[in-house]
Amino acid sequence: MGSLPGDASGVDESRQPVIIAALRSPICRANGQVKHLGAHDLLAPVLAALLREAHLHPEEVDDVIMGNAVGGGGNVARYAALQAGMPVSVPGVTVDRQCGSGLDAIALASRMVGAGGDPVYLAGGVESISTAPARARRNDDGGLDFYSRATFVPPGFGDPDMGVAAENVARSFGVGRERQDAFALRSHQRALAAAAAGTFSAEIVPLDTGNGIVSGDDGPRPSLKAALMERFPPAFVTGGTVTAGNSCFDADAASAVVITSLARARSLGAKDGLLVRGCDTAGVDPELLGIGAAYAAARLLTENGLEPALVDLVEFNEAFASQTIACLEHLGIDPSLANRDGGALALGHAYGASGAVLVTRLLAQSRVRYKEAGATPLSLAMISIAGGMGTAALLQYVRL
Repeated sequence: MGSLPGDASGVDESRQPVIIAALRSPICRANGQVKHLGAHDLLAPVLAALLREAHLHPEEVDDVIMGNAVGGGGNVARYAALQAGMPVSVPGVTVDRQCGSGLDAIALASRMVGAGGDPVYLAGGVESISTAPARARRNDDGGLDFYSRATFVPPGFGDPDMGVAAENVARSFGVGRERQDAFALRSHQRALAAAAAGTFSAEIVPLDTGNGIVSGDDGPRPSLKAALMERFPPAFVTGGTVTAGNSCFDADAASAVVITSLARARSLGAKDGLLVRGCDTAGVDPELLGIGAAYAAARLLTENGLEPALVDLVEFNEAFASQTIACLEHLGIDPSLANRDGGALALGHAYGASGAVLVTRLLAQSRVRYKEAGATPLSLAMISIAGGMGTAALLQYVRL
């Protein structure tokens, strides 16, 4: 169990951020079950459900802070807040740190709570890859030059595609094909077992597609076996080790939390939550972008005087098995101890939402740990980011 106090004694309760509720939509394959729902359609039901979960009146929300990576702009946070039934007096802001956007939105909200005033924020992220607009640059003649993704760094720094960057990490940190395949298969098996046990039920807000209700994740594959994993060819580099089997797939989803001060949480009657002990973002070589989360987490743990062994629960965004293994081992964390209910390799990666999904999972897991063992676990959320960055958040479960 982590060594930080579970009763939050000795802190300034008016400036100590705490997450008191966290929910998500189903995570569905892009161009699948929820392909006709825009980002606001995914997010608004989650926001409305969060208000009910935390027994908040809509006008009590001070701001809605949401991450989004490939949407059409226009401030989806504000749009979804109004669609969720909040009054026009509640503002919204949308942030973009690509894959880290959802976790960085939560980090931003926690720092704003730390500034004082006992505010209440809804923070998280959303991505509808299915409905993301096509992107184009305007040529000198006025014509359009369409492109699949933005450039993340200036020329000369190296700006590899995500799969190539995953190969770079695999090679640089010695993560072979067999280990990647085994890790990915375990992610699917864990997610399937968790779904069968109803582990995700309480955190998922069902979505109405107009053609039916979607209430569960559709990514984990029961048919996936070791023999099948071995048959996947290299997907990005000839002779490489990164395949479609040990890489995540694109997904549509939304996830968000209620974050406020410890003092305000008590006045709202919250029973428990996750204290935000700290957040950090680090920059790394863009050629090895997948390792960014490890550097952010290492600095965060050092700042808090903690060894990795003191962390009880870890949720890492599994964009690729290679970078997940490399980051965790760089920190000295056994990869088998992370993502106990599976991760993005099985559930999918909904860019702007994925960082918030990590926090939603950690609150659910912490509640289970407390119920089973009376423990107040210390947890770590980690995500690597395009352009050579990574964000991490250190969280402590507390009973209020």
